[in-house]
Amino acid sequence: MQEILVLYYSRHGAVRQMAQLVARGIDQVAGAAARIRTVPSVSAVCEATASSIPESGAPYAELIDFEQCIGLALGSPTRFGNMAAPLKYFLDSTSELWLRGTLAGKPAAVFTSTSSMHGGQESTLISMMLPLLHHGMVVLGLPYTEPELLSTASGGTPYGASHLAGTASDRPITEAEKNLCIALGKRLAQAALKLAA
Repeated sequence: MQEILVLYYSRHGAVRQMAQLVARGIDQVAGAAARIRTVPSVSAVCEATASSIPESGAPYAELIDFEQCIGLALGSPTRFGNMAAPLKYFLDSTSELWLRGTLAGKPAAVFTSTSSMHGGQESTLISMMLPLLHHGMVVLGLPYTEPELLSTASGGTPYGASHLAGTASDRPITEAEKNLCIALGKRLAQAALKLAA
């Protein structure tokens, strides 16, 4: 089995659910398996440190996860049209991988959740693509051959999967959003296996 890293940060749980759906899509492709990881929150207090093992959920990512996986799905909630600071903080620690070209040629895809329909879904997805492009990754989107892209009244973009969580972060992931997350995982897994070969 070739593993694909599904790396995310989630504050209220929607991005975590999306990560699980993307992983489901990956796992549906023969020969591929998802490795789900998260990142700790960032504290403004210098002395604060996160536990080395999260209390629940996915383990924290390490640089070796990038080395051992043949592709990457990256997810974050939107923060003013940008990825959340904890994910950016972790990506900023990947310089040694960049120096070695570890991620060059591997495929990647991105996903996000926002509180409002016009809360910056596409700009957040693009913000996550930028460091991946610097790493030399092959960035994949969702093609309009996915019928939900033309019919969704909630999340879903050609740049990657997205979810409209609502201002109270309590809107469930719609069927269209679920299908697009799964489709993104499948597409990533299929590309990763072809590129790895």
